Amino acid sequence: QVQLVESGGGLVQAGGSLRLSCAASGRTFSSNAMGWFRQAPGKERDFVAAISWSGGRTDYTDSVKGRFTISRDNAKNTVYLQMNSLKPEDTAVYYCAADFDYRGAAYPVPSRRSQYDYWGQGTQVTVSS
Repeated sequence: QVQLVESGGGLVQAGGSLRLSCAASGRTFSSNAMGWFRQAPGKERDFVAAISWSGGRTDYTDSVKGRFTISRDNAKNTVYLQMNSLKPEDTAVYYCAADFDYRGAAYPVPSRRSQYDYWGQGTQVTVSS
């Protein structure tokens, strides 16, 4: 069984920054792809960013490109999402997820919810205007 625990959410003013962390346990961390999704009230859970196990391949949704950075530390079994220049529309619950079927950096990192096997409980990010 895999456990994913997010932290780092909170309330921040527009233009500010937050760094989310996702600590994984229960299975070899370095053999997967990791992703971040977010869900605003009344909306679907949408893809934000993903990273391959080596960190050599990443992907972002267009609305966060240039503002958010995904990274990982396999020695700490942790994936991060650095969020800069936050906007009110970034307000959502942020979830991390793990894909243990990822075939490696020769392939795109997963961006669909159905591709991920395990999910964390989420952390709230609120950006005030």
